[in-house]
Amino acid sequence: MNTITVSAKTLDEAITKALIELGTTSDNLDYTVIDEGSAGFLGIIGAKPVKISAKKKRELDTLDDFLDKDQEAKKQQEAAKREAKAAQKAAKPVEKKPAKPVRENKPVKEEKVYKEEKVVKEEKAAPVENQEKPVVSSKKSVDGTVYEETAKKFLVQMFAAMNMEVEITASYHEGDKELYVDMSGADMGILIGKRGQTLDSLQYLVSLVVNKDCDGYVRVKLDTENYRARRKDTLETLAKNIAYKVKRTRRSVSLEPMNPYERRIIHSALQNDKFVITRSEGEEPFRHVVVSLKRENRENRDKNN
Repeated sequence: MNTITVSAKTLDEAITKALIELGTTSDNLDYTVIDEGSAGFLGIIGAKPVKISAKKKRELDTLDDFLDKDQEAKKQQEAAKREAKAAQKAAKPVEKKPAKPVRENKPVKEEKVYKEEKVVKEEKAAPVENQEKPVVSSKKSVDGTVYEETAKKFLVQMFAAMNMEVEITASYHEGDKELYVDMSGADMGILIGKRGQTLDSLQYLVSLVVNKDCDGYVRVKLDTENYRARRKDTLETLAKNIAYKVKRTRRSVSLEPMNPYERRIIHSALQNDKFVITRSEGEEPFRHVVVSLKRENRENRDKNN
């Protein structure tokens, strides 16, 4: 694997640069400090940067091929079910309605009574005008345990097709309308993928399956080996380092494309910073965060200079 050399003012900045250049996560980074550097006199004279060599521990594969196979198998199963239902419907005998009995001639009095009874029955059965019909929803409310079982069943079938042994736990929180699914097993890096892209794709598929034909919307969070929390810490550190760079250079910095969840982490990490502001630019899947100096602070610095 390629090894790169990175230098920065501090060790944290050097690690962040290495993570960005290699395009990996902190848990997959292997680095060695070449030069610890020095702050110098007053932080200026004789200052030397920190220098490290870094490389990836391993290359992470994706699940694109597996997902395509799983979707194809699912389509074949649905087609087989439709054919079985059609064959069952064709084999079912058609019930013949009995013929109406021929009414014998009755005396005039009995005929009159029969007609009066028929009129009374029709009046009772007549619908009330302007009566509102109840609206029947095509979706049904589902118990939380059904969400859990649906998600686990889908993932078990998918991992069985991939010949992977994965332990799955699911818990539904009624108040937040949120389903949390955690996975554990050997080599979970395959399920995470590059920058969590594979994990996000799996989360999207589980969300579609869980919310199908159900009333309301359930938010699904898929995680493994506490990746979401570790990724959040990495992004918050990156945001602070980029903010420091913007303050020092007075130039805007554009980050790499991120999904909406990761962009919100960057915005949240810097929302209380007095000197920088964040915004999102571009279209999906290339939408990214731009960190720039606030205009009022930039104008004050220009006046002072």
